Formats: sequence, structure tokens, C-alpha cells
Amino acid sequence: MSDNKIVKAIEDKGKTLESEMSFFDHLEALRWHLIRSAIAVLIFTGIAFWQYDFIYNTIILGPFKADFFTYRMLCKIGTGCITHINGEIINTEVAGQFMLQLNSSILTGIILSVPYILWEIWRFIKPALLEKEKQAASGFVFYSSMLFIVGILFGYYIIAPESIAFLANYTISTTIHNQFTISSYLSMVATITLVIGLVFELPILIYILASIGILSGTFMRRTRRYSVIILLILGAIISPSPDFFTTIISTVPLFVLYEVGIMVASRVEKRRAKRHEELMTS
Repeated sequence: MSDNKIVKAIEDKGKTLESEMSFFDHLEALRWHLIRSAIAVLIFTGIAFWQYDFIYNTIILGPFKADFFTYRMLCKIGTGCITHINGEIINTEVAGQFMLQLNSSILTGIILSVPYILWEIWRFIKPALLEKEKQAASGFVFYSSMLFIVGILFGYYIIAPESIAFLANYTISTTIHNQFTISSYLSMVATITLVIGLVFELPILIYILASIGILSGTFMRRTRRYSVIILLILGAIISPSPDFFTTIISTVPLFVLYEVGIMVASRVEKRRAKRHEELMTS
């Protein structure tokens, strides 16, 4: 009897050691995924630091120039011509310009590295998925990257310039002259573009929530009327301009993302129902 207890104890100890080794193996794999992602960020950061004249003068300062692409297009379609941005950008710190170059290069490196980082995330979680789950999520990297890139472009070309034009040209007295620190300007442009980029990942979030059973297409259709109000409020928040046309431009993509999310959730719901039916009949 005691021999059986000893054998069982040894087996339990072996299982414990095996699970601990598996856990540390996963940590080791995660560490290398993080290291490779960090290297990618460093490489793109170095490229951005090297090509900083183009990044600063063309990309970062773009929305602050009256000849920016968005302002020219809005003028052509007759929604108002921006001929001047009321204010100037200044630096108030000794190391301000160096930190500007460093911070914006890091930010650019992170944005450019997102597709690769998503690929590393997919490589880490892929071994833990079943074959059907791998097939269902095979487009994770592509769709996530495309949605993020489209969101970044939408934030940069639509929301950021409209916000800057409105806020910079908004005056309560002619005796007040606008002088914006470069850090506050960069922070505003970066925050808007990154937030919109993340908002455009809504269909991916809905897919994850639907896959684990928290959300369903049926529920999203039933609450669509409430979602419309929330999306209108969100569109008004991310677009500070009081112009109705600008608010609609900001809100339409949110509606499209929500409808895409409904289709994604419904597809997942049907697949879960089919899997349940197969399980019950087997």
C-alpha cells in the first residue's frame, strides 16, 4: 500500500515538473518574441531618426500647413478653404528639439513595426490553437494590420488636420496670439492618429469577444439603435470642429466598423452553433 503511495507521489511530482517546464518554455518563447519585436522597433526607429528631415517637415508639420492635402481637398469640394493656421510652433526647452526628434522617431518606429509585432503575437498564440481555430484566425495579422493602417491614415488626414485647423483658428480675442510648444503639437497629432488607429481595430475586438461567447451578432443588432447614439457622441468627441459635415465624416467610419463587427460576430455565432450541433449529434 505504501509502495503505491510512493509511486503515485513520484508520478505527481513528474507531472508537476513537466507542467513547470512547459510554463518556463512558454516564458522563454515569449521572451524571444518580445526581443524580436523590440529589435524591429529599434530598426524602424533608427531609419526614422536618419530620415528625420522628411518625417518632421513633411509628415509631422503637414497638418500645420495651409497647403496640406486635406485642406486643399476640402477647398475643392466647397466645404471651406483653410488659407492660414493661426499660430506658430515654438520650443521652450534646452533639449526640446533633440527630445522631439528622439520621441517622434520612436513613435514612428512603433507605428511602422505594428504589422511585424502582430505577426509575432500570432506566432506565439498559434501553437495553442486547434486546427479549426487556426484556419478561422489565419487572417489575423493581415486584417489587424490593414485596419490599423487605415485608422492611422484616417486620423492623420481627416481628424488631425480638422482638429488643428479648428482649435488654432478659434479665437476669443485678437489680443491673444497663439504659440504652441512643439511637444503639445506632437502630442496632439500622435494621440489622435494612434487613438483612431486603435478604434479601427473594433472588428478584431468584436471577433475575439464573439469567439469566447461574450458578444453575439444578435445582441449587436438588437442594440443597434443605442449604438448609433453612442457612435454619434464618439464622433463628435474625436472631431472638435462644430461643423456638421466634419462630424459626419468622423462618424461614418464608426458606423461602417460597427456593421462589419455585426457581420463578423454573426459569422462566429453561426460557426459556434454548427460546432455545438455537431457535438450533440456525435
